[in-house]
Amino acid sequence: MILLVIASDRAQECATALQVATDQSVHIARTLYDCLGLLRANEYVAVVIDECLLDSDPEQGELIIQHLGTAIPVYVNCALCGIGRLVRDVCAAMRRRDIEVRNAWDAAEARLRSELREPLTAVLLNCDLLLEMAGLSAVAREKITIIEEMARAVSGRLEVTVETASKA
Repeated sequence: MILLVIASDRAQECATALQVATDQSVHIARTLYDCLGLLRANEYVAVVIDECLLDSDPEQGELIIQHLGTAIPVYVNCALCGIGRLVRDVCAAMRRRDIEVRNAWDAAEARLRSELREPLTAVLLNCDLLLEMAGLSAVAREKITIIEEMARAVSGRLEVTVETASKA
């Protein structure tokens, strides 16, 4: 969803153009106060704010920024730009947001893989060492084998390369 915060008479026309261009539903807030209420009640991909409204009440504008959540703010001057420019600016901002989200996910995945590599290696190595012990009961051997299989499954799901001693 997109939140369009403009007091212009063209608000509905802008909302329709945004909805067609982005395939997102668009809510309209005519005031910054209405905007805050909608931000508290919904989650938005983008919040398009007319700079004239922000200039008229900077304190309320700060509150809006604090309540954006994960929405990307797009500031426009409706007095100067047409609907086409507004749509282009919003689409460009949403593409940037998608790239940033994808990059954040990639970084989180890489960090998780990195953090799990060492403990998984330790679990698998210790399983190998335990399985080589003499006098290990059949029940203990079975349980250790299950732990080893589970660790390998986790490793495979995370696509983590684990360096272990190869089984004899």
